[in-house]
Amino acid sequence: MEEQTFADVSFERYRKATRRERFLDEMARVIPWSDLAGVIAPFYPKADGAGRPPVGIERMLRIHFLQHWFNLSDPAVGEALYDSRAMRQCVGIDLGREPVPDETTICKFRHLLEAHHLGEQLFALIRTYLAEQGL
Repeated sequence: MEEQTFADVSFERYRKATRRERFLDEMARVIPWSDLAGVIAPFYPKADGAGRPPVGIERMLRIHFLQHWFNLSDPAVGEALYDSRAMRQCVGIDLGREPVPDETTICKFRHLLEAHHLGEQLFALIRTYLAEQGL
């Protein structure tokens, strides 16, 4: 387990979990992220040693879901991730170690899902999974 950086540590004595934080914690727990990432993996770019390595599929998928849950554009989700500790925790970003993916990276991921009609497959899997769980 990685050690927390100061960027991720809270010194707030009277901090209370918000509805957004509770919702994101529940979604992080109940959605089968690795199964959904498996649907995208055959189409996702692989690290080839040239240029920047791609951001992890699961992280990009979580960002994509944040966009839908909170009706955020590509630039707005980036801003929200910098602004919201709860959203960063859901996505798994520690600003002491790494930045938020830029809006171009987020846009390219969305276009990849659109080009291969993966959004419909992902939401169908989620509906099935949630129904099986009685949610």
